[in-house]
Amino acid sequence: MSRDNSTFEWSDQDRRAVDVIRALAMDAVEEAGSGHPGTAMSLAPAAYLLFQRYLRHDPTDPDWAGRDRFVLSCGHSSLTLYIQLYLSGYPMTLDDLKALRKWGSLTPGHPEHGHTAGVETTTGPLGQGVANAVGMAMAARRERGLFDPDAPQGESPFDHMIWAFASDGDVMEGISHEASALAGHQRLGNLVLLYDDNEISIEDDTSIAMSDDVRARYEAYGWDVHHVDWTENGEYEENVAALAAAFDAARAETARPSLISLRTIIGWPAPNKKNTGKIHGSALGADEVAATKRILGMDPAETFQVPEDVLAHAREVCGRGRADHAEWSKAFDAWRSANPDRAAEYDRISSRALPPGWEEALPEFEPGKDVATRSASGEVLAALAPVLPELWGGSADLAGSNNTTMKGEPSFVPEEFQTKEFPGNRYGRTLHFGVREHAMGAICNGIALHGGTRPYGGTFLIFSDYMRPAVRLAALMKLPVTFVWTHDSIGLGEDGPTHQPVEHLWALRAIPGLDVVRPADANETAVAWRTVLKHTDRPAGLALTRQKVPTFERGGEIASAEGVAKGGYVLADADGGQPEVILIATGSEVELALEARAALQGEGTPTRVVSMPCVEWFEAQDDAYRQQVLPPGVRARVSVEAGVALGWRTYVGDDGESVSLEHFGASADYKTLFQQFGITAERVVAAAKASLIRAGVHGAGRGSTTGN
Repeated sequence: MSRDNSTFEWSDQDRRAVDVIRALAMDAVEEAGSGHPGTAMSLAPAAYLLFQRYLRHDPTDPDWAGRDRFVLSCGHSSLTLYIQLYLSGYPMTLDDLKALRKWGSLTPGHPEHGHTAGVETTTGPLGQGVANAVGMAMAARRERGLFDPDAPQGESPFDHMIWAFASDGDVMEGISHEASALAGHQRLGNLVLLYDDNEISIEDDTSIAMSDDVRARYEAYGWDVHHVDWTENGEYEENVAALAAAFDAARAETARPSLISLRTIIGWPAPNKKNTGKIHGSALGADEVAATKRILGMDPAETFQVPEDVLAHAREVCGRGRADHAEWSKAFDAWRSANPDRAAEYDRISSRALPPGWEEALPEFEPGKDVATRSASGEVLAALAPVLPELWGGSADLAGSNNTTMKGEPSFVPEEFQTKEFPGNRYGRTLHFGVREHAMGAICNGIALHGGTRPYGGTFLIFSDYMRPAVRLAALMKLPVTFVWTHDSIGLGEDGPTHQPVEHLWALRAIPGLDVVRPADANETAVAWRTVLKHTDRPAGLALTRQKVPTFERGGEIASAEGVAKGGYVLADADGGQPEVILIATGSEVELALEARAALQGEGTPTRVVSMPCVEWFEAQDDAYRQQVLPPGVRARVSVEAGVALGWRTYVGDDGESVSLEHFGASADYKTLFQQFGITAERVVAAAKASLIRAGVHGAGRGSTTGN
């Protein structure tokens, strides 16, 4: 890399600070008895350089809107981040470092967003952070497009950088390939990824499983690639000036994302365990710690030692951060004065508040017309587009099937990549993730983490399997991300069992904090979207039909769709309001439950139909409401859902029956499949009668017997 670094200064106090970082990493893991010291030791110069010289941040205000974002994708090396937070003056103490991986500490084994100030995202599963960083970079560009699109590059208060660190493990994970390819295609010049190329993983030398050329791969993605090798002279030399030059060049590149491949030796300078898998994920041991401290010129008998002058020097970054913050605030205030309407919208969106009257934009669907719930969802999105500019998203190459494209909205894509079908620009609104479901989920998480906008991403429900780790992390971080999952059952038909979800609904319901919503008709879909958007503290997945379903005539025998907001509600009550049997159904199977109710009541059995689009919302209601919908005294119950019954036993009880699908589907039209697999009104009637008998309801289906 050609650059004159003669003016770069790296003082003795900086060198001592880096050595203190190494010692703290060793001491913290020894104290915990477990952890990952090696990467924190070898990345100490890089992390310190970034936090001291390049990252725009204010430790006294970790949530400052104008800050750069830092993502530690290699979350196992949590000390790389924790020690920088401590040295920089974030609300973290030396005692917090001593409490690494202990109950209730601010320093859990992997960084957790919302738990520790300065942690931008929860990382641990490798590769997720890379995709989160891509999402943050996309969100920053979209936010600039919403609020300050005409400002020259680098002169807007909405211009900032996304910095990320990744390990060998991160670049091996498939999600990093997906996200990095998309980042290159999107020309995300506000993204810098440092790849710690130390050639060590838990199974020691990565050559046992990895031989690809990572730099060449990123060049092929369209990234700006830099290489800094601290081993190039045959001896290990931490040439911080060369790394600073790479940081400078990457920050100056605004047309492409940048990769800095940094060749390090993990665990440097531990004399016996450096450059081994043993130092990657376990404590060094007292003897190795002592030997390493002697090499660093430190007292082996002392632990968690931070000289006052070193700490004071490191915390000078607080003053620089406050100065950067103040300078930014002047520019931000000037923007506010010049753009009062945009400023008001910014204030609303940044607080995750919805605008007055936004619900009036939601469509109402006329009864009597069959509409697939995926189509209804698409109409909802189109209707909300003008009133919720923060809402944006797209699909993993299934826009036409998922109905996730807001009508008339341009695509979010560099102008050179727009197409006849999808015209757009770099500030557009419709996202195209390509066939990258896993990255889509984690990118949406990054968008939500960045703040300023609200994302959704679509694919088939069957492919929620491909994105499940990201969905789980969305729930763990309580992010308002909406996953649009269409083709929600065997009702998708001819594509067959590879595309027909069977176990997915209950598998997703098993994720704590995820709302799984399966509406029964178009108007339930509208209320579902309305309810999801009112929640700002958790993700939701909408499970939507491919096939058309009836739009119910409401207001008479059929209740209003407003009950969707409570998760489960009495859709059609028994004659007289006192049911002998309750049919609980979701999605397209609600129609079957209504048909079965008509047959049962025609035979004299008072029957209630409960639509249960979201068990999570239903469980959030008070006991009185839940007992009103599902009276404990009515023990004859049937669940109706074209998937595995798994969790329905909770609702139908020991005397209940489940009309379900306990095997994979087949390739045929959906009507044939439902008939062949017994997902029919007749089957529901039979199940209801069986449950009535089991519940001991007087006269229910009992015949005579001759005995023995």
